[in-house]
Amino acid sequence: MELTNLIVSPEISVFKAMDVINQNGRGIVYVCTPDKQLVGSLTDGNIRRYILKNKDLSAPVSEAMNKEPKSLSIDCAGSSHPFMLEHHITSVPILDRQNRVVSIDFLYAEQVKEKKNLNIPVVIMAGGKGTRLYPYTQVLPKPLIPVGDKTIIELIMEKFESFGCSQFNVIVNYKRNIIKSFFMDSEQSHHVTFTDEDVFMGTGGGLKLLSGKYQNTFFMTNCDVLLEEDYGEILKYHRQQKNIITMVCAMKNVSIPYGTVKLNDSGSVAALQEKPSFSFLTNTGIYVIEPAFLNYIPDGQFIHITDVITRCIEQGEHVGAYPVGEQAWMDMGELNELEKMRKRLNTDG
Repeated sequence: MELTNLIVSPEISVFKAMDVINQNGRGIVYVCTPDKQLVGSLTDGNIRRYILKNKDLSAPVSEAMNKEPKSLSIDCAGSSHPFMLEHHITSVPILDRQNRVVSIDFLYAEQVKEKKNLNIPVVIMAGGKGTRLYPYTQVLPKPLIPVGDKTIIELIMEKFESFGCSQFNVIVNYKRNIIKSFFMDSEQSHHVTFTDEDVFMGTGGGLKLLSGKYQNTFFMTNCDVLLEEDYGEILKYHRQQKNIITMVCAMKNVSIPYGTVKLNDSGSVAALQEKPSFSFLTNTGIYVIEPAFLNYIPDGQFIHITDVITRCIEQGEHVGAYPVGEQAWMDMGELNELEKMRKRLNTDG
């Protein structure tokens, strides 16, 4: 990897710095002047805290960075690994006598994550018709659409299983017998139970069918999304904040390909902005939920989970958001997004 993939200017926006971190895959960038003098560092954690404070992502990265990053002089480069272990960091920039970054040492050649055993249930909402994926879903239910050599629901389960979550409850409705038959195959090793949704109840109404089943925290996910994130950190955040529900939210940036015009009260032009960009958090359809959340869902009524969340907010419950980078979220809910997911998984593999 080139040094330029790990260094950004203090003037670039937080959002652009996020993109550099997503691209380099190391979870960090170092902020340097044009002559590579070190002035700060920015990690996934810095960005998450910045977003949760509702700060402006178009602001310069200097607003969000750690202004006192750890570093080593070139004379001490040989002791970088003991230094990183001592300070509980996984990378350190090496500086010359002019405070310029000449290299960056990593504790591991490849990022190694501690294997976690979260051991909490996972609910997968798999009852929808998947109309945005017609004509595929006229033949196959959405959970069984292949993405590469596996179905989307298998990929979702394998991701959770990598964090020690092996108990799955799949809520089914549309083409349910095909889904059940797929998991009855002797080659399937996943531990799956099914909950039948006899009429379409929405993501909230379907979840109500599980009332009384869980006494502790559980994950819930739609059956068309994959998340490349540390599920252990999401669960840890949820519990620290004492949330009744935590929504995993991805940062999205939308650029308007036209110049925009702002008018004043008299109808005259007040300002012009050329091809503006807007950043916002989007709901990925992945949640961490406490059983008490189900008490806010009415019996026998069609309702979306977002409407239930709104009820919780109105009642003063703690509702949290866990921000992740745009690249961490893959959504196959539409045909063009399905193709993007296939290409990305094929490239990553």
